[in-house]
Amino acid sequence: MPLSAPPSATSLLAVDLEAVVENWRTLKGRLERAECAAVVKANAYGLGAAAVAPALAAAGCSTFFVALLEEGMALRPRLPGATIIALSGFLPGTEKDLAGHEIVPVLNSLDDIARWQAFARKTETVQPAWIHLDTGMNRLGLSAVDTQTLATEPDRLGGLEVKGWISHLACADLRFHPSSSAQLGRFHQQLARLPKARRSFANSSGICRGRAFHLDLVRPGAALYGINPTPETGNPMRPVFRFAGRILQVRPVDTGMTVGYGAAHVVVRPGRIATIAVGYADGYPRSLGNRGLVHIGGMPARVVGRVSMDLITVDVTDLPDSVVRPGGWAELIGPHQTVDQVAASAGTIGYEILTGLARRCHRVWLPPAKGD
Repeated sequence: MPLSAPPSATSLLAVDLEAVVENWRTLKGRLERAECAAVVKANAYGLGAAAVAPALAAAGCSTFFVALLEEGMALRPRLPGATIIALSGFLPGTEKDLAGHEIVPVLNSLDDIARWQAFARKTETVQPAWIHLDTGMNRLGLSAVDTQTLATEPDRLGGLEVKGWISHLACADLRFHPSSSAQLGRFHQQLARLPKARRSFANSSGICRGRAFHLDLVRPGAALYGINPTPETGNPMRPVFRFAGRILQVRPVDTGMTVGYGAAHVVVRPGRIATIAVGYADGYPRSLGNRGLVHIGGMPARVVGRVSMDLITVDVTDLPDSVVRPGGWAELIGPHQTVDQVAASAGTIGYEILTGLARRCHRVWLPPAKGD
């Protein structure tokens, strides 16, 4: 992916839509009968749902998961005919928007079910829904007691078309953690008491745990965007984006000088410092101060000093002058350093890095999204 942007752009996020589609196809290829959906919440994990979702739809994906109603409403005009499912359910008063934009809610409590049922009866319609059964996360979803209530009082589902039952793995990325099999067992136990419908359990890592977890529909998210779903082994997914910042200035420094806020870096030899127009306001974590790594002309350069809101400083003493020049690009995430590697250096996970990439970055999608 070439780094090309208008002269005024100081940071760049370049997204390879073909790589996203290839990752979806790779995951789909692991399945025998299950449908492969796509999770595009949080603006497709920061990479631009308005471009990513239509590219996946063109490749054959027909079911998309968002977190919020507003995310689904924004995508509906770009996904005609597709199923859009809102994982966080719905708040009181949003029933009309859900139905009007054909967003299917995931119902996470008996109260959710009652409100959605009341809306269906009031409008004399049958409303679709997925219902979340908690099997060990203890965040959203019906508890075991709630599930038993639903099983013994089937009238609670009157007026609803249960499209499927859903649960979520807590430790899918931990290969030998016993909770995954235990959760799957609890899911099957709960389903045995409930009306038959499609079942969805596996996220990105869950897909890689084997056929037993696939059931009827899988929900990959992070793996579509290049994050490793199997941290204990090599990454089977293609990287899908590059994140870069412009070099603003190159300046000489001498022994004893300090760099940046708090004098957090003391120069130990004569050299050169390059200032790059990316900071924590762009999504580059402050925790990477004095520990981050960038690449300029394919060569590594260490972040020195603190990461500030709009700028970072890197030691380019050992890089040739011909490579380090104002207006050039420094790669922060890309072929030379993956998002998972950056996240590890920052003490976090790739999910947080991706979703934190700020909107003020200039974005390009390759190939360009239709209509752009």
